[in-house]
Amino acid sequence: MIRFAVLVFPGSNCDHDAYIVLKNLPHSTVDFVWHKERDLSRYDAIVIPGGFSYGDYLRAGAIARFSPIMEAVVVAANRGKPIIGICNGFQILVEADLLPGALIANKDLKFLSQSVTLKTGTVNSVFTRKLTPGQQLTMPIAHKQGNYSAHPDTLKQLQDDDRIAFTYAPVNGGNPNGSAMDIAGIISEKRNVLGMMPHPERASDPLLGSVDGRSIFESIIG
Repeated sequence: MIRFAVLVFPGSNCDHDAYIVLKNLPHSTVDFVWHKERDLSRYDAIVIPGGFSYGDYLRAGAIARFSPIMEAVVVAANRGKPIIGICNGFQILVEADLLPGALIANKDLKFLSQSVTLKTGTVNSVFTRKLTPGQQLTMPIAHKQGNYSAHPDTLKQLQDDDRIAFTYAPVNGGNPNGSAMDIAGIISEKRNVLGMMPHPERASDPLLGSVDGRSIFESIIG
């Protein structure tokens, strides 16, 4: 049984989506954890959901990065626990230096809310082990600062280390936001932290039009 924590910040709006998916999956339990808590030791895996933490003031994720709970997230990451940050959660992980690079304004400076097709990169991670290389997944995005940017050396390192989890496939509109190398998701050096802009929790029920995202959560459960 895997016990998940879904973190909740002021402005989170995808926390309930993630909670419902995990609650309905076999071999998992899930709790909401408020951002002012300081202990995540009782949990096996952590989800940092999407939304607009602290209203995205300064930069998306810039204030949430200093919430008390993030100290516990860093401890959990260092201990090898699986941590997935989705959309705003990805932005928070980058601001906390748990993942490299930056998420900047979309290439057309507009908020994007649409369906995208992802291509699976590495399957050498706890998040993608139930997928196959090149497998395509359909799920939505909803962001204004989802344009992944990094120094060329960092991009090469991600590629050389097989740490690109997902890219935007050249179908269904292709790369919507201008991300370098079409990157939609990356993993950490220890391979236990995933950040991705698309929303797998919004593609985990037939009623939502896709169940492709569920395989990512099922991979974490094992």
